[in-house]
Amino acid sequence: MNVDLGDLNAFITVARAGGFREGARLSGGSASALSDAIRRLETRLGVRLFNRTTRSVALTAAGNGLLARLEPALGEVANALDVVNGYRDRPAGTLRLNIPVSAARLALPEIVPAFLARYPEIQLEIITEESFVDLMAENCDAGIRYDERLEQDMIAVPIGPRKQRFAAAAAPSYLARCGTPQHPQDMLDHACIRGRFASGAMFAWEFEKDGESIEIAVNGPFIMRPGGGTDLAVEVAKAGIGIIYLFEDWLQPYFDDGSLVPVLPDWWPSFPGPKLYYPGRRLVPSPLRAFIDFVRAWPASSRPARPAKS
Repeated sequence: MNVDLGDLNAFITVARAGGFREGARLSGGSASALSDAIRRLETRLGVRLFNRTTRSVALTAAGNGLLARLEPALGEVANALDVVNGYRDRPAGTLRLNIPVSAARLALPEIVPAFLARYPEIQLEIITEESFVDLMAENCDAGIRYDERLEQDMIAVPIGPRKQRFAAAAAPSYLARCGTPQHPQDMLDHACIRGRFASGAMFAWEFEKDGESIEIAVNGPFIMRPGGGTDLAVEVAKAGIGIIYLFEDWLQPYFDDGSLVPVLPDWWPSFPGPKLYYPGRRLVPSPLRAFIDFVRAWPASSRPARPAKS
């Protein structure tokens, strides 16, 4: 039976994404083109692969059976093509990374330009996502997350700062008006700029000193979702509305220009830096392999655990 390989790829894209619009978003194509491809494939096979309504798209039994057999087969085709790619002088192709906004700001600004200059035939696509995602379902080659967000079957490589700290900070005007906390428990009497995860859980403020760890459930007039709302939260803090708790490296430029002042620097907790993670499979696509090797050779960076001046 003569079936177009592109139509099969369209089928997998829609099946993984759970719909035509999401499939178009992930693949960079159009929903109408995906719909046309599925229609051609169903006509060629003589069976319905998806049950469609105005609200949802779901695989039929035939579609589930085809997907189960097709994914490994097309994976082998992609691997075979990538073997040929290995004979090129330079790796080529697309590398898709799923990363949080903090990694885009703190881990990649130096690495990415140098990598693209080294490998001009690789197209790098960055998708920012705060929650942990299924890389295969999102059609990504690798991601960046912290240790506590990684699954056991993932291979992880350190990338960017090897050590980071969370820091508390406030504008001089706020501290002049409300006073400076002397202990983490004092945060309960202050206005704090809080973060809420997509799950609905509030971001906990943690402090540690001399083996003592304290977690504070703070309160305050402004709540943002980590990632896209973080820059706005910094502006709110600079305006003197309350105390902010964020990556030290993110806040450092504002410490340097004096618009924010460190709060309780002796209590700032440190933690391991982010990791580049990818599925533990036998054959890694050459663009990803080139990026892994590049990251491993990149000089490790670690900001000294120095108390900032308060």
